[in-house]
Amino acid sequence: MALNEKEKSCCCFTDTDILKQIAAIASKWRDRPDMLIPVLHEVQKVAGNGIPKDVAMTVSREMRVPLSRIYGVETFYAFYSTEKRGKVLIRLCKSAPCHLKGAKDVLDAFEKVLGVRAGETTPDKMFTLETCECIGACDVSPAALIDDTVYGDLKPENVSELISLLRKRA
Repeated sequence: MALNEKEKSCCCFTDTDILKQIAAIASKWRDRPDMLIPVLHEVQKVAGNGIPKDVAMTVSREMRVPLSRIYGVETFYAFYSTEKRGKVLIRLCKSAPCHLKGAKDVLDAFEKVLGVRAGETTPDKMFTLETCECIGACDVSPAALIDDTVYGDLKPENVSELISLLRKRA
């Protein structure tokens, strides 16, 4: 599990202990490229809500999967990121049902409370705000997927309270 020179010189600077954890996760699935997606889900949580290059290189080495395949997966699926994101990941649905029920006003409220626009991370690295397509919660629209939990029937006037609650939990 020692890091090679290429990984040590990588510009991403993921903590060595985290890279060791990632190597341990990925090595369990050596020569099992069919397990890449579940491995990337687990790795992304450990790596700080993203899969930067040094993390991808570690997974590539340990699973014996080409780096290009990892990059292809993480750039194809919206739930992966090649960059680290905030500790709390807020994905606000922008599909038609959510849009019709006021998702734009909810997004505006999130942007105002957090002080960032969609696609950005707060300066304290606590929150990343994103928009996404349908999260399968049309019955409670407008909705957001916050980490792994769906929050529905969102109202602009409740966003500040929700952010305070999330900040306390994190």
